[in-house]
Amino acid sequence: MPESLVIETPRLRLRPFREDDLDDLTRFNADPQVARYLSSGKPMTRAESWRQIAMFIGHMQLRGYSILAIEESSTGAFLGRSGPWFPEGWPMLEVGWGVVPKRQGEGIATEAGQASLEWCFANLGVERVCSLIRSHNGPSIRVAEKLGAKLEYQLEEFMGEPADVWIHTRPL
Repeated sequence: MPESLVIETPRLRLRPFREDDLDDLTRFNADPQVARYLSSGKPMTRAESWRQIAMFIGHMQLRGYSILAIEESSTGAFLGRSGPWFPEGWPMLEVGWGVVPKRQGEGIATEAGQASLEWCFANLGVERVCSLIRSHNGPSIRVAEKLGAKLEYQLEEFMGEPADVWIHTRPL
């Protein structure tokens, strides 16, 4: 496992979260448009966002990979989060994505998700990766479909409500 996981694309840099991401992550997590699809579906406070950063860093220490901050390469602007994730209680390794609302629709989630999946297949020796998506999250479903994922089954209860399990398979 790399000591400091960074995934780059022509326009994005996915890198580990740092404490100085707190203001950006707090704005992201507090936005109702973002929060409705993540975790409990409720906006998060600054303190909850700080704990989330600590959780991402802890996951990186334990597993060697984690949810990463998405930065725009040309400006360093915080654009959201994506990356490989497999905490206790998850059905399998997951790649997820979330983009700040003002930059949604630019293909950032698809680009970050694709780069994260490629990293998983190249570095973790897995054949399948999931994306856990609420059935009412049309934008993420469209991203999963663009990435070639197939809806395989539904978890009846996942963090308080059902979640669809979309499966990405290693390209041949």
